[in-house]
This record gives sequence, structure tokens and C-alpha cells, in this order.
Amino acid sequence: MIGLQITYLEREQLCQYPSSHIVLLRPSMAFMLMQTPDPLTLKEALPNFTLTTHIFLPINDARNVSVAEGGSHWSLLLVSVIDGVAFHYDSLTPSNYNEAMLATRKISQLLGRPLRFMNLEDSPQQENSSDCGVYVCIQMRHLLLKRLLSANAREKVSMSMGGKIVDANGGRKEMLKIIETFRKEGERRRS
Repeated sequence: MIGLQITYLEREQLCQYPSSHIVLLRPSMAFMLMQTPDPLTLKEALPNFTLTTHIFLPINDARNVSVAEGGSHWSLLLVSVIDGVAFHYDSLTPSNYNEAMLATRKISQLLGRPLRFMNLEDSPQQENSSDCGVYVCIQMRHLLLKRLLSANAREKVSMSMGGKIVDANGGRKEMLKIIETFRKEGERRRS
């Protein structure tokens, strides 16, 4: 679901802002980054971050590289390269704290610059044990579209999600609409 949301945001939203330098890393790439002892060995496999201003990384608590789609919890790490800060949004705080810290260290090595880690305690919290992926998708979309892409270049943007109400059921319905849109597009191309 998270990978689908990233594809949708890139193809339908981010492409409308060609001067933006925002990278949305796929879950598999974020996991690979976290599991690789020397992240510099991944430079060829990852996007070129030279001009990048922000990087979104879905964080998973999986530790076993031999189990595909392992882990039980997702959170979101948003790295503001221009500010040198990594913001962590966890809907089951502090479940993925260590994983987000590890990802911050790895991306810092890759970027060749220090990053300050901020675990945002005011992140909206899920009410069950199954909505973490939906929360990541909703928060990623909100932060990308309502904060980063809609901001004036000269103003500071609050990265806090404090007070934001997350409608997990509405998020699921929106994802189903996206899937239906992709399905119809595929049928149209095949006919």
C-alpha cells in the first residue's frame, strides 16, 4: 500500500512541480539502506541526492533480510536535507524509534552531513494495531502536498502533525480509488 501511494504521489502530484527536489524512497529502498553496513555502497542504486531538499522514507521494524515483507509496524521519516533535520512520525510512539534513528544515521552517512533527529511526540496516534501503513500514507501525502509543495520558498514550514486528525477509514477508501484509477488506466492502455 505504501509503495502504491508513493507511485501515485510521484506520477500524479510531484510531477506537477518539476522544480521541486523531493525524493520519495520506496519501502524496499529504505529497508535496504537500513540493513546495509556501509550505505555509501548503495550510491549507484539510490537516487542522486545532490540537489535534493527533502527525502521521505517509510520505516519498518523488520530486521530479518531473508523474510520478504517482514516486520509489524510502519512509521515515516522525513529528512529535510536543507535544514539538516530528520523528522520521525510514529503512530505507535515509540515503536520505531530505534529503526528511525538507524535510518537517520545511514542517510546522514550517505548525504555526507550530520542530521539532527527529532522524534515528533505530537504525531497522531492510531487506535488499533493495523492502521500504521494508512497513517504513513496519509501523513506523507499531507506533508508533501499541504506543507512542502504549497509553501512559499521564503517561509519556514512547520513539520509538526500535532492536532492533525487522521481518518484511517477515509484513507483506505482513498487508496481504493487510486487502485481503481490505475486499474482503469491499465484497461484503457490494453484496449
